[in-house]
Amino acid sequence: MTLFDKIWNRHVVKQIEGGPSVFYIDRHFIHEVTSPQAFDGLRKRGIGLARPAQTIATADHNVPTWDQHLPIKEALSRMQVEKLTENCKEFGVELYGLGHSYQGIVHVIGPELGITQPGMTIVCGDSHTSTHGAFGAIAFGIGTSEVEMVFATQCLMQNKPKQMRINIEGTLQEGVTSKDIILYIIAQISAGGATGYFVEYAGSAIRSLSMEARMTICNMSIEMGARGGLIAPDDTTFEYMKGRKFAPQGADWDQKVAEWRQLHSEADAVFDHEIHIRAEDIQPMVTYGTNPGMGIPVTGSIPEETVLEEKERPSFRKALDYMGLQAGKAIKGQKIDYVFIGSCTNSRIEDLRQVAQFVKGRQKADGVEVWIVPGSKQVEAQAREEGLHHIFEAAGFQLRQPGCSACLGMNEDKIPAGKYCISTSNRNFEGRQGQGARTLLASPLTAAAAAITGVVTDVRDMLTAN
Repeated sequence: MTLFDKIWNRHVVKQIEGGPSVFYIDRHFIHEVTSPQAFDGLRKRGIGLARPAQTIATADHNVPTWDQHLPIKEALSRMQVEKLTENCKEFGVELYGLGHSYQGIVHVIGPELGITQPGMTIVCGDSHTSTHGAFGAIAFGIGTSEVEMVFATQCLMQNKPKQMRINIEGTLQEGVTSKDIILYIIAQISAGGATGYFVEYAGSAIRSLSMEARMTICNMSIEMGARGGLIAPDDTTFEYMKGRKFAPQGADWDQKVAEWRQLHSEADAVFDHEIHIRAEDIQPMVTYGTNPGMGIPVTGSIPEETVLEEKERPSFRKALDYMGLQAGKAIKGQKIDYVFIGSCTNSRIEDLRQVAQFVKGRQKADGVEVWIVPGSKQVEAQAREEGLHHIFEAAGFQLRQPGCSACLGMNEDKIPAGKYCISTSNRNFEGRQGQGARTLLASPLTAAAAAITGVVTDVRDMLTAN
């Protein structure tokens, strides 16, 4: 069996003949955006949550990242956050809201608290739930009607997806990170190349990654159309988890680790599709268009329309028009106005440490605004304890408070129309970071390099200079 098979089979409550499975869910994360209608549905039916202890809530999408102790200025954002508080109190759901020491982006707090564990099934009304797959879990996003279904039954109706394995062997170049790996994969197979699949990432390059780097890769599985992504747990996983707040303790820990060591694909397991990539072929990546598949190496040029199929050309032209870029033009040297380092993709302490180490002793370019947004209150506290905030302040960077921030235009942190933002988030759709905003996705290192130079830069040149 594959890793996915092993977890799937353990969670099928009932297989409906000729139809989907009744599929049990171990952990249900919720936030303020996709839960209100689901709670209303329960009220109308006069029922409560089947297993409230297995649902965990936090406020992240709508929260401001300045002055979180003050009332939220935007009326809709304030209403949604207040409604989450009311709903959790009424239905007995644990909430890590504004002001709580565990508050943060839902896909950051689950792993850092030890709530996310190998072998689990995990859902959330958020597409980037696939992040939790880095621990060897089946984790995927669901819609609001499915949120209500999990509330009511702790189960979902699910058809088993096809399975893909992406093997990455070899050693990454200096300056190439997990964000570059996933942007490279998506550029290779397209934003729809994994539609209908659940993806397992494997190979020596994947095994060499930290847990935080693995989370970045699994996070963006959805951006190539996959249902989710996962990585087999190993000693790196267990070392990360040990001692965390809600992780097993004592004898329970030893027993769980023994179980988790069985969570891997067998040598003779068969996948519906396999892809093989050499780690050495991956360079720092940057997107130039309006979907995450429109990515190129930082040393590359925007493609000419002639290399595309006829059916792809209209959307390509539309994307370049929106971005104000030209086919054939090198991406290196493109002027940048904003830098956003944060989101559920790249806002963990490892990301902030990496950026701080790189920018120490350097200054941001004139005319560039840089936002560093930690993924949780715990990340923020750790960054301050380690003195990273002093490095950021000296470089002219703003260390803000936790939240989804400028990943999406759903709070006060928006990029102005026509401005270019190099972003460590996961999506570059039209208007994603604000109406008319132009987003270039990249790794924290590449974003930090652009912050210093004011233009898209090959971070390897600056690492060599050090």
